[in-house]
Amino acid sequence: MLRTLHLHAGVLLSRLTEMFRPRLSLGVRLVALDDAGGVFLVRHSYLPGLHLPGGAVDPDETCRAAAVREAAEEGGLVLAGPPELFGVYRSGFGGRRDHVVLYVSRGARQPHPKRASLEILSAAFYPLADLPGDANRPTRERLAEVIDGAPQSETW
Repeated sequence: MLRTLHLHAGVLLSRLTEMFRPRLSLGVRLVALDDAGGVFLVRHSYLPGLHLPGGAVDPDETCRAAAVREAAEEGGLVLAGPPELFGVYRSGFGGRRDHVVLYVSRGARQPHPKRASLEILSAAFYPLADLPGDANRPTRERLAEVIDGAPQSETW
């Protein structure tokens, strides 16, 4: 009987732990390249620096569909075809369980400049050969992996 109680206590503890464990979050980012040698970057109102476009994957949405949606929402981008999967990265600090799925799209274009919004202050193509100094570290690292063939990291 003691063994049965111990077993039930273990199951209860396991279930309680699962209830309070942070959920896994899943996001996407996109390396959108144009035909003129540029990469598309966005400046958020709530983060310093320039970033690759992206965001959270919505319920019942594939990662690829989220990347296409975020590109359109954040930059008004039109992609030449379905973006290609490049890698999956662990992201997060302090025990958070975040993952980012990175896609690459070549031949992307922005038919109309995107107007500033509460979330996105600016969104434009920048020359790969002359990235602005405030492009953030993960953006620079992912571009080195995609463009220059640098070894791929497992962390964002």
